[in-house]
Amino acid sequence: MQNIKLTIAYDGAGFHGWQMQPEVATIQGTLHEAAAKITQEKIFIHGASRTDTGVHALGQVAHFRTHSDLSAAEFQRALNGVLPPTIRILAAEEVGPDFHSRWQSQAKTYRYRIYRGRVLPPFDYMRVLHYPGPLDEDAMAAAARAFEGQHDFSSFAASSGSEEDDRDRDMNRVIYSSEIVRDPDRDEIVYVVRGKSFLRYMVRKIVGTLVEIGRGRLSVEDVARIFEARDRNLSGPTMPPEGLYLVALEYPDPADSLASTSLRSRQGRGES
Repeated sequence: MQNIKLTIAYDGAGFHGWQMQPEVATIQGTLHEAAAKITQEKIFIHGASRTDTGVHALGQVAHFRTHSDLSAAEFQRALNGVLPPTIRILAAEEVGPDFHSRWQSQAKTYRYRIYRGRVLPPFDYMRVLHYPGPLDEDAMAAAARAFEGQHDFSSFAASSGSEEDDRDRDMNRVIYSSEIVRDPDRDEIVYVVRGKSFLRYMVRKIVGTLVEIGRGRLSVEDVARIFEARDRNLSGPTMPPEGLYLVALEYPDPADSLASTSLRSRQGRGES
């Protein structure tokens, strides 16, 4: 049996998120149907990140297992031949049987686009947040850095709908980098964040907080206070999904894994 890793890009505007749901179009469900059509097998596509309705991806990662004799390159061509043009397989490769796109992910990078021009270009509709009003971008850039490190993100995540479940959830997350970047070729700023993992709506709540800082309704110093309060009512609003992109995922180097396995084997035999 083969284990096939896919790197996927998609326009999330026409889908109800990644996760398969009955009677609505989802990315995962559409991939299931395409893979089943090609292999004549019941295929389950495991995704690294469950992006929400309207969220886009430039580098989502998924995997599936199959008895098919098709090569990874043949799967890429075949899937792109039957998938809608809003979903593209950017790369496909056969990986080891232990590879899991979700559980082995070491880091994710997200990007949130805010278009600042007075008139939104029609080609950016449902692709960016349009905010032409005044914003203190320097204050937003300074505040973005305050999210780096390990924090309890209770104030920056959606509720599970259950107070008991919320109390039991681990809300601590590690953010490796967090910054506001000015696009030199467009009237646009982009929030770029890289971390180990993220809570639901976490990036969109962070962006909402940064926009409130840019508007002068919150200050850079308020970020620490909001963290400490663990109260989502104190942070900014959850921003719309259309500006959010899953950019990339990172995995251990397979060569490192092979070297580590070889070393453990030699040590088990008393070698050094």
